[in-house]
Amino acid sequence: MKRVLWLIAAVLFCLPVPGAAQTVSIETLLSAPFAENLAASKSGSRLAFTLNEQGKRNVWVAEGPDFAARRLTSYNEDDGGELIFVRFSEDGNSIVYVRGEEKNSAGQYGNPTSNAGGAQLALWVIDWKGGEPRKVDEGGQEVTASSRGWLAYHKDNQIWVAPLDQSAKPKQIVVRGNCSDPQWSPDGQSLAFVSGRGDHSFITVYSPNAKSVRYIAPSVDRDSHPQWSPDGKRIAFVRRPAQQRDTPQGFFLEPDRPRPWSVWVADATSGAARQTWASGDKPDQSFPGMADGTGGGALHWPVADRLVIASEQDGWQHLFALNPEPGASPQLLTPGNCEVEQWSFTPDGKSVLFNSNCGDVDRRHIWQVGVSSGVPRKVTSGEGVEWAPVALSDDNTLAYIASDARHPSHPMIRSRGQGVGEVATSIMGADTAARPLAPETWPKNFPFDQLVTPQAVTFRAADGLEIHGQLFLPKNLRAGEKRPALLFMHGGPIRQMLLGWHYMYYYSNSYAMNQFLANRGYVALSVNYRSGIGYGRAFREAPGRAGRGATEYQDIVAAGRYLQSRTDVDPKRIGLWGGSYGGYLTALGLGRNSDIFAAGVDTHGVHDWPTDNWDGKNIPPDLVKLAHDSSPVTSVDTWKSPVLFIHGDDDRNVFFTQTVDLIARLRPRGVDIEQLVFPDEIHDFLLNRHWIEAYRATADFFDRHFQMPPK
Repeated sequence: MKRVLWLIAAVLFCLPVPGAAQTVSIETLLSAPFAENLAASKSGSRLAFTLNEQGKRNVWVAEGPDFAARRLTSYNEDDGGELIFVRFSEDGNSIVYVRGEEKNSAGQYGNPTSNAGGAQLALWVIDWKGGEPRKVDEGGQEVTASSRGWLAYHKDNQIWVAPLDQSAKPKQIVVRGNCSDPQWSPDGQSLAFVSGRGDHSFITVYSPNAKSVRYIAPSVDRDSHPQWSPDGKRIAFVRRPAQQRDTPQGFFLEPDRPRPWSVWVADATSGAARQTWASGDKPDQSFPGMADGTGGGALHWPVADRLVIASEQDGWQHLFALNPEPGASPQLLTPGNCEVEQWSFTPDGKSVLFNSNCGDVDRRHIWQVGVSSGVPRKVTSGEGVEWAPVALSDDNTLAYIASDARHPSHPMIRSRGQGVGEVATSIMGADTAARPLAPETWPKNFPFDQLVTPQAVTFRAADGLEIHGQLFLPKNLRAGEKRPALLFMHGGPIRQMLLGWHYMYYYSNSYAMNQFLANRGYVALSVNYRSGIGYGRAFREAPGRAGRGATEYQDIVAAGRYLQSRTDVDPKRIGLWGGSYGGYLTALGLGRNSDIFAAGVDTHGVHDWPTDNWDGKNIPPDLVKLAHDSSPVTSVDTWKSPVLFIHGDDDRNVFFTQTVDLIARLRPRGVDIEQLVFPDEIHDFLLNRHWIEAYRATADFFDRHFQMPPK
């Protein structure tokens, strides 16, 4: 086993490591490429992925057997051009992708550079061999390619189709409602999608040849997640029961309640459908919304006799196999007090590859299990973090993305002659080969050896709940010395910070900032408060969280007390910082406990649950009041500590007015306020230079208030 761990580390990070005589800067820490959007062709051994190199985002490709990576696109500016929905054409000879940021409520595309000529989001196609990308359509997203050379995509709440070769203009499928989730049939002759009608939704099937649409078992319920059977003769879908008009609805405001759901299977031609399985009505049996938010989707049909669903019926997000015939019981595929987060299927559909924190609660590793039967087998292990597994069609190659405590994300390739099905055991063999793709993109001066390895720590909140965190201790910390400490809270809140560089761009940057702060001499603690993922549904759906009472705030107080108890921390110099939901908790800490938290940086935080984009529908007055009382705006009278607010004024997640309102409330009370505003920037900053500016300002703010760095 020791040899295996050494081998993983060696092949994962065969990248240049400079000498130890350099100074760590936030610019350098954010200079490493961030990898995402890993995709494989349906035939051959072709891979595509994107690298974000200091804001310059490009599509890269590689092909077996050597998998020498090359950059396919030429976007050479930090202009906010985000790349998403990277897909291969059916034959693998073209790649489609979406570039840009979607529209805000005023109908304006994200334009963080304030380009007077405007910005746009568009769907593009580029040949595998290279050349100039060709625009398919402005505004296209959620793209999928058919076996007959057609694209289907979502645009302005409608479904559009266009030929891949651009031999004809794009056409809208005219269907009433807000349409989404296009899914081509295996033969490319039909397209299924969801037509949302407000209080109900239909599964709709479009026939391009007949230019007609039909509805699958229409009802008053909400139907979604259409999945074709492998032979294209049937369609499975999710059905959620209708709700009364007066049912409370509101983001983080409505009371918790069970959300039952069922799986139906329909004849694709006649539309006749039967219920295959129905959940119970207990909270753990609710529809697994997290599967759509962070995972691989709630429903799949990989092989003829098996559906695969996500469920939390045992209290953890797991995968279950389900016979498509009525009356079957789900078969647990991924057991354990741990959670499955991302998953994909081998080309033959017989196995599912997934990443989870099974056996390693604060990391992610890749596993594999058959969809019909079998015991899950570990594919990767050790002290790294691995995610986004993709099996190539050659049945011989596995690709994924990996990181560890000192190395940010990088795409990896591993192969073995016995096939993907043997990956779990091949990692133990002498012939295992795993290596990074495009290692030449790593900065030559990246300070791998200057970074620290965070420690896993736990502490208990006032109600006894155990809380996990990652502690970053500065390398130059001397015995008996007391340093200022900074507490970090992630956003979401359906997130989990790990013992290594994160798999999401936003939190990869946050991890870099914690490393930067530790390098400057701070004791840094990242806390995984209740309502986050990784520790089970009861933890994530904790009673009284958010606008229902802010019970997770006691975890932040516990983290502050933990830092105060440490002999290497100055209890009078403890600060806190975070973004989005983390900004909400930062503001709560400064407002409610300026006695613990001496300063804070609130980045695009939520400050009043019931207002603006946080309002609800049919929320009883007592719950509206509770939501308001759970908000930082009600603690301004006890807010004494200085604060830096950072916000982009085109934020589509947390409206800018949340910060405007709170500053207006604090000013008359004499609070020391600083602000950094990015005109036209969105929530998840699109420009690398804005991340650098925000983190520089954060470090400078704490340095001034805590007299850092140490002399």
